[in-house]
Amino acid sequence: MLCLGILCCVRLSADDEFCGIRNYSFQPGESITYNVFYNVAGIYVNAGTATFVTALEQLNNRPVYHVTGTGTSNSSYDWIFKVRDKYESFIDTANMQPLKFIRNVNEGGYKKYENISFNQQANTAITSGGVFKVPQCVQDVLSSLYYARNIDFNKYKVDDKIPFSMFLDNEVYSLYIRYLGKDVVKTKYGKFNTFKFKPLLLKGTIFQGGEKMTVWVTDDANHIPVRVESPIVVGSVKVDMMQYRNLRHPLSSMISWK
Repeated sequence: MLCLGILCCVRLSADDEFCGIRNYSFQPGESITYNVFYNVAGIYVNAGTATFVTALEQLNNRPVYHVTGTGTSNSSYDWIFKVRDKYESFIDTANMQPLKFIRNVNEGGYKKYENISFNQQANTAITSGGVFKVPQCVQDVLSSLYYARNIDFNKYKVDDKIPFSMFLDNEVYSLYIRYLGKDVVKTKYGKFNTFKFKPLLLKGTIFQGGEKMTVWVTDDANHIPVRVESPIVVGSVKVDMMQYRNLRHPLSSMISWK
């Protein structure tokens, strides 16, 4: 699903500065909704919606952020490419590392269900396919997004790579985010001061692999993605933040409304 498969990783050592990163960017009850626009012959049409919601819960007597991401194509475009995706991540509040991940997707007829339990002490991931050794500070697809929102981009220079590890489909992937600097972007919602970067993508049913996607996140303490652009297997997509609720900080990056 767009916005859910975009992040990446390089193996981290135990003393890496991003192991145990703390959450300063979001709070329980936050909800962010995006419109997904598909480029058809140079014209963008509203093809779907993605929503991300956070809650504070308990998992095995540990406080976790339960993050749910859903993606749905509009019914009028289902005949072109039907999407019904749901991702869930249960993230340890103490260190922003996932304890459990669930993926239930239907993308153009491709269906996949995945349920992963992470053991931080043993550095393992347990799935229906077995027990897999993972590096410290490993992330899942959804926790990666919230991990990335807590990166201090002011510490980096243009073209720097920011690495972290991700486990998906019974494999560990070594990918990164390439920081592109500050930028002003005008979206369907408004005009924002932003940080701009390119994540290294895994090739999938929708996206091409490599540094094809560009992401803009707010240059404020929330670090909300407000614009995502990427080519896809056929054509291209543009994703704009259209609605938000219960942000942790004021949206001070916003320059103007629409």
